[in-house]
Amino acid sequence: MALNPEQQASNSEVRRLLEEAVEKLPDAYRTIFMLREVEEMSTTDAADVLEISEENVKVRLHRARALLRKGLYARAGMERKEAFEFHATRCDRVVKNVFERIQKQHSKIEDSTAQVQ
Repeated sequence: MALNPEQQASNSEVRRLLEEAVEKLPDAYRTIFMLREVEEMSTTDAADVLEISEENVKVRLHRARALLRKGLYARAGMERKEAFEFHATRCDRVVKNVFERIQKQHSKIEDSTAQVQ
């Protein structure tokens, strides 16, 4: 399925932001990120290539991801909590409707069971 122009523009912008964030990583973290996430190299292979322990690869990748996350949130001008804000009002309405449907279904079952007996 082909993307519409708006989706293409959005993907291009996200890609650009991610590329900029990766470029700003310290060399040690950027190298690990590129090997593991972009080149899809195994932890063992990355450790061999860089002549470091597998544990060090894992730690550096974790730190690289954390720095990327922090940089992208800062770039977006929001905190993590704002990015994934919980919309309680909408959720309450959805939950209320679900429970009403369950209650109606339960009532129908009870009515049909009572009629059979």
